Amino acid sequence: MIEVPETSARSTVEREGESGAAWLAELPGIVKELLGRWGCVPDGEVMHGGVGVIVPVRRRDEATAVVKVSFPHPGNIHEPDAFAAWGGRGAVLLHERDDERFAMLLERVQTSTLAELEDGDEVVTIAGRLNRRLAIPAPPDLPRLRDQADAWEEQLRTDAEELTHRLSRHAVDAAVATVRELGRAQPDILIHGDLHARNILRADREPWLAADPKGYAGDPAYDGGTLLKSRALTLLEADDLHKAVDRILDVFAEAAEVDRSRVRRWAQFHAVQAAFWGRRHGFRMARSGPRLDWLTEFADGLAELLLEHA
Repeated sequence: MIEVPETSARSTVEREGESGAAWLAELPGIVKELLGRWGCVPDGEVMHGGVGVIVPVRRRDEATAVVKVSFPHPGNIHEPDAFAAWGGRGAVLLHERDDERFAMLLERVQTSTLAELEDGDEVVTIAGRLNRRLAIPAPPDLPRLRDQADAWEEQLRTDAEELTHRLSRHAVDAAVATVRELGRAQPDILIHGDLHARNILRADREPWLAADPKGYAGDPAYDGGTLLKSRALTLLEADDLHKAVDRILDVFAEAAEVDRSRVRRWAQFHAVQAAFWGRRHGFRMARSGPRLDWLTEFADGLAELLLEHA
């Protein structure tokens, strides 16, 4: 029987309540059944991600792998579909899947992530090149990001009216315009959907492989905005914020072979979303207090700054 890491168990209960506690109670039995069915034995300490556990295993042929079991959530449904479509091209290889259990048997990669590199240009270049490789025709059953456009616009307008904030009308209107002009006309291209440095892992088969995809069909430039938002902590340390933001936009657009202006517009949209989200829900690194205020104000500033880079 596996032992669920305490940090993972605590965060699951805090996030999911009683349903999370019930799932945790069943989790050791779920993993035991999957190990037996897939012919695996445990081969190391149980690890965890944001929404589940990762069990290192060895298969019957002694090959290494991991069993990943996630808490059942709509956001996790299409992860195996994305892996299956990529077939190991730039992403972790899928060996087996159990969609009812939200479980997968995956290629084992290293635990170090792209976020550990100190060279910011290298981080953004690697992410951009992976973004380009992952951009393939999307299977027809994957969710289309364009179908979220109406909900995005409605939420932006609701947040702007209901929340106390310092965003200019111009910044909010620009995010809404991005939804209307880019969000409703996205291509049927498979994208990661949550591309950031912690979701890119060192590997043996290739130097770097993507993990934890959402599996959407949409604009590859969308993930450039996701990446820039995830670089917020490094941007906080920049001597010249304008220059640092410009550099990320330039390097990613070139490496991913996408239009820079589209990356900028998606990044500005993500920044406005983050500014509102922080005020409603807090951030993982700060739920309340002065640090949360500081982070939301930084998101405000980033959203305004990105207007200047048209």
